[in-house]
Amino acid sequence: MDRFIAFDVETPNSNNDRMSAIGLSVIEGGQITEEYYYVLDPETHFDPFNIMLTGLSEETAAGQPTFPEIWERLEPVMRGGVLAAHSAQFDMSVLAKCLRHYGLRWQPYARYLCTCTMGRACLPAMPNYRLNTLCDELCIALDHHNAGSDSHACAELLLYYLGLGADVGRFIRTYDLDAVRTLRSSSRPRSRPGRQARRG
Repeated sequence: MDRFIAFDVETPNSNNDRMSAIGLSVIEGGQITEEYYYVLDPETHFDPFNIMLTGLSEETAAGQPTFPEIWERLEPVMRGGVLAAHSAQFDMSVLAKCLRHYGLRWQPYARYLCTCTMGRACLPAMPNYRLNTLCDELCIALDHHNAGSDSHACAELLLYYLGLGADVGRFIRTYDLDAVRTLRSSSRPRSRPGRQARRG
């Protein structure tokens, strides 16, 4: 396995069920080969806290593409590799909720890993495992809470762990996109029909 898609999402409010931005960094053959960054119109309200954190607001989202429009471009990129994110449960849940909200069809399960979890195993002496702390320690450039910069930093962390000889297979989990949860290691995915696209 040598293809990973590091991704990061920003959300407009505390519901964490829509995206205001997404960034992707593709790793193939041990290097970052493609990068994408999109600001989205989440078609919902922005909380003041999220505006302060991300710099994104109703004004910056106005006229931007919606998640279904961006998904047409993202799906071929995210297919056929292991997803990676920092504190990945959050990003995976937002992805799953967006797919469900818009009635978009994709695979029922996705393999993923968390670079925060990997950090705890690979760098046990760190004071904490926040993305900005790890990037400061490893001299990785970061514009925190910019989805493009965060996804790039996540990819750089993954490459660093791989360079240390980390057994990446230990950290791969399976996410049930329909149930919006990680499967327990004892659970086995059963075949399930894909989502039906919303009509009308």
